[in-house]
Amino acid sequence: MLNLDSQDPLAVATAEAIRAGDLAALTRLLGENPQLARARVTESREGCGPGGRSLLHIATDWPGHFPGGPQVVAVLIAAGADPDARFSGAHAETPLHWAASSNDVPVLDALVAGGADIEAKGAVIGGGTPLADARGFGQWDAARRLVELGAHTTLQDAATLGLLDRVEALVTADAPPTPDEITSAFWGACHGGRPATARYLLECGADIDWVGHAGMTPLDIARAQEDGWAGDVVAWLTEQGARGRAELPGSP
Repeated sequence: MLNLDSQDPLAVATAEAIRAGDLAALTRLLGENPQLARARVTESREGCGPGGRSLLHIATDWPGHFPGGPQVVAVLIAAGADPDARFSGAHAETPLHWAASSNDVPVLDALVAGGADIEAKGAVIGGGTPLADARGFGQWDAARRLVELGAHTTLQDAATLGLLDRVEALVTADAPPTPDEITSAFWGACHGGRPATARYLLECGADIDWVGHAGMTPLDIARAQEDGWAGDVVAWLTEQGARGRAELPGSP
């Protein structure tokens, strides 16, 4: 396997071609360097360990949506790049995790078409699948696309995406979720702005003032959604007497 430092001239030229969508330059570099498609690029930035990233990670890095992204992915995979290559460092995400985290649906589709595993574990969100990253970071287009492609949905996934039929099936299964799982799913439904699902989970015993991710209650996370699009959930929670973190007893 070819290992390159990110400052190596070959690594620099390749990264520039990938991010610019320069297929001619990328094809030339791959042809001149037969091992390049499966190369690992070691980064000097925080969180990157030995081995660093694959070229497909470069193609899917934040913020994503690079010019010609799907075509770049197709060229790299055709040249031998592994669509399920793992990041080496603070986590073990695949390129599909990164595309999901950036809401880059065309690149997500290209990766899946190239053989990427939609059920690959290793997300920064609980070590889960690309869907866990998509719903955890509020990348709703990517999350919906992964579900369309057949991704397995956990209770948290289904609740956050408002898939009420799946939520009901999981809650009433022979091995039902724990009260804590019900509450966490309720928080997710409020994060996703899903009033019907939130209402159902509250009826199932969810804690309306549970403090979840980033120290936010369900009301806090609903209020935090951009452009107030979860306003109906905010209004409903307020009617139910929900409180923000700052309103809870003993809050600093």
